[in-house]
Amino acid sequence: MTTPTDGTSPLDQLRALHRDGELGRRFDRVAPLLRAMERTDLARAARLLARADLTPVPAHHPDLPSVTVALTGGGTLDGLRTALVGELARHGFVPSVRLTDFGSYVRELGDPTSSLHARPVDVTVCVLDHATVFDEVPVPFTVEDVTATLAAKVALWRELATGYTARTPGTLVLNTLPLPGNWQAQLLDYPARARLGAAWRAANAELLGLGAATGRTLVVDVDPLLGDPIPLADPRFEVYAGARFSDHLLGAYARELGHLVRALTGRSKKVLAVDLDETLWGGVLGDDGVEGIEVAHGRRGDAFHRFQGVVKQLQSQGVLLAAVSKNDPDTVRSALRDHPDLRVREEDFVRVLAGWQPKPVSLRELTAGLNLGGDSVVFADDNVRECAAVTAELPETVVVALDGDPALHVQRLLADGWFTTTAVTSEDRVRTRRYRQEAARSDFLAAAGSAADFLAGLDVRVTLAPVLPSELARVSQLTLRTNQFNLTTRRLTVDEVRQAAAGPATRVLTLASGDRFGGNGLVGAVFLRSGDDVLHIENVLLSCRVFSRGIEQAGLAALLDRARAAGFTAVCGSYRPTAKNAKVADFYVHYGFEVVRDGPEGREFRHALVKPVEVPGHLTLDAAEDLLPAAGRPPGRGGPAH
Repeated sequence: MTTPTDGTSPLDQLRALHRDGELGRRFDRVAPLLRAMERTDLARAARLLARADLTPVPAHHPDLPSVTVALTGGGTLDGLRTALVGELARHGFVPSVRLTDFGSYVRELGDPTSSLHARPVDVTVCVLDHATVFDEVPVPFTVEDVTATLAAKVALWRELATGYTARTPGTLVLNTLPLPGNWQAQLLDYPARARLGAAWRAANAELLGLGAATGRTLVVDVDPLLGDPIPLADPRFEVYAGARFSDHLLGAYARELGHLVRALTGRSKKVLAVDLDETLWGGVLGDDGVEGIEVAHGRRGDAFHRFQGVVKQLQSQGVLLAAVSKNDPDTVRSALRDHPDLRVREEDFVRVLAGWQPKPVSLRELTAGLNLGGDSVVFADDNVRECAAVTAELPETVVVALDGDPALHVQRLLADGWFTTTAVTSEDRVRTRRYRQEAARSDFLAAAGSAADFLAGLDVRVTLAPVLPSELARVSQLTLRTNQFNLTTRRLTVDEVRQAAAGPATRVLTLASGDRFGGNGLVGAVFLRSGDDVLHIENVLLSCRVFSRGIEQAGLAALLDRARAAGFTAVCGSYRPTAKNAKVADFYVHYGFEVVRDGPEGREFRHALVKPVEVPGHLTLDAAEDLLPAAGRPPGRGGPAH
């Protein structure tokens, strides 16, 4: 971690903001301060924030994302609320976390008149614990008693989750049940203990299956959180205060929930920019040469080899890997191409920036080349000075300091789950290849005489069609992670996309593209709703990888043409401003839409379908026949245009 350099600790700076009444006005400083704190200070800061009045923050910082979370369960959860406020603030959210009444989770989730139904939130966390099972097991008990109670509880939790998510928006989070050792110890024979362990694991497997099967319910596996020396509970607090999880475990749970909320709101990081010397390998390439660096074998070599494997694993699931190193470029490429033991090769990197310029400059060059913001990047380096420079000049970029023992590199990189997402799609697994193809396109553009020559020679092909079941996760991901070309920035789960695609008066369309350099895959989505004689465009999204190629114009041209032929009198659309989508504020105006309402919360547009929009001449469009929703079309019309 890096620490601000003004002479006071991050915790003292946060306390000063609170003491001076500046917390609301300067809340944009809170996340960097929290990220610079060690665990002990972070816990103190969380207690301060949990007591603070954060209601003025949105007025001072309307662009900061807000999130509302409700906590319910069978035990005392005050410690989780405190820790979660700190974790959410550390991730840049303006947090609002509330507790339901003690032990009220069955009523809160199951009763349509409960407070959770009356005041919906973005995320509801229902903390399940072992006591909800063992409180209903007789004394004395057998393994069969526990197994029967577990089965009844899992059935109840499944019913509650299904009903609650059907009645309310947002996401429901459950967790697996840790098995306290003192319950197993009450069974004196090893076979009985084994049967209890098997029954308990089977129940947890059912819970995890519930989270894997639906898009609106997620299940946190608690076992990995206990991997550190974290006690499940303090027996005194459990007996006297109903605190069934220790503060240490609740803190770890809050940390995991912070990662989960970031993923749900589309704020997973996209790029891992790694240093090379003493980060990806041991030694200094310029001094030791390709043969002398520590890549594998030996104590330090094995540590770096393990770190390379984790980096490769992240890259294989869609994280864009970049090398940012102060080194000779040719020597770096030689190492990445030729070293026999290196787990990550040159083709695994979307960019290799080696040279002698300051690393903040290299990172700006990286994000500009990828058409991404600095807040999409995690920068990992062993050099504390380089980390401090990036923190000072690029505060939006996450910095992971890997100084010290390389055996700790993996733990430090993964500690905050920066790349955790709700789903890994087939598009994610080929993302590096797509971006490398984009580099070839950039070279082609540089060689072209003009932008028109570039587009004419690119041979762009666009497909517009209703979303397929296999594409739902990718479309959901676009709503979560696309920020620049996103007209309303409404974030949708897989289930919500599925519902929009299946509704009689709604339709979800996908845009896929390719060109002479290869396929871009599914790069955009259009959400439609029909009513009476007007077709509404609910949202349009397009990946930043394919800007300025006429893809959005081609899709819009097809929609307007089909709407006119189907008998609609107009097509309407809307724009909701965010901190990042200003570049598409005039999207509809550019294509002949009239502004019918303009206000601080957004703009509404209408196209009378008199003047058509043309498909750009440099591309080929393949539009499916059934683009429009089946219901809501004007009477007696609805056939496709030919």
